[in-house]
Amino acid sequence: SREIIPIHQFFSKLTLAVNIVGSSCKRHDQLRAAQVTEIEKLIAIDELEIGRGLNQVGTIKRAGDTRWSSHLNSLRSLINMFDATCSVLKTIITEGTTYSQRGDADAAYDAITSFEFIFILHLMKDIMEITDDLCQALQRKSQDILNALHLVSTTKTLIQKMRENGWDPLLGKVELFCGKRGIDIPDMSVRYIAGRGRSRQQRDHFTMEHHFRIDVFTATIDSQLQELNSKFRDDMMELLFLSSTLDLWDSYKSFDIDNICKLANKFYPKNFIE
Repeated sequence: SREIIPIHQFFSKLTLAVNIVGSSCKRHDQLRAAQVTEIEKLIAIDELEIGRGLNQVGTIKRAGDTRWSSHLNSLRSLINMFDATCSVLKTIITEGTTYSQRGDADAAYDAITSFEFIFILHLMKDIMEITDDLCQALQRKSQDILNALHLVSTTKTLIQKMRENGWDPLLGKVELFCGKRGIDIPDMSVRYIAGRGRSRQQRDHFTMEHHFRIDVFTATIDSQLQELNSKFRDDMMELLFLSSTLDLWDSYKSFDIDNICKLANKFYPKNFIE
């Protein structure tokens, strides 16, 4: 999905914000204090459920380079601690000891409080929650082939359903999130204007909805589907399925002579001659 320019830019901005608020023990303490204040405020106005294990104070998770689940945890933690993160960034903007600290915090604050950032934040979280089970399963050394194939199929189906039916729920969720925090929500019917220096070169006159729905939402999901289809081609999936009949697990429970014959005839015809 990072081949999509807005997605690549999103993760760069996310990394900047997370690195700033997690740069020191002092920042961690400020983040926790801001989160406690936010929790107390929400409880006071009955917008937060009270109970054992709920409303625990956490910290912003850094995303690792390879672990997909670490990216998901980073997105979840930012959503849960968004207000606290903004509070810490605003503190750094006014009280940072160097101009670079203040400047970086200001840039990060502007970035994460934009509608596009919030939109992609929720979009990527939803996509990663769909693919997380598959990613976790593939990282385990001992993996049942049939279970893995089932997860691949289920993941593709769920992402396709999100492509077909997920736009309105996602947009509603993002608008609610932004509305509660006073973040400007664009009129989706107006013309979309590209970033600095590109508006004059922009030939197509399309709307904000086209940008977010086609260029971001659909393009990102299609990229994810393409990646899954590339890594798990139909012929490879069939090979794995037929090969599972030779699995030693549970005393050859998956043994099927018809599948063995099909495996030999279709994938190894030169190795088995009558």
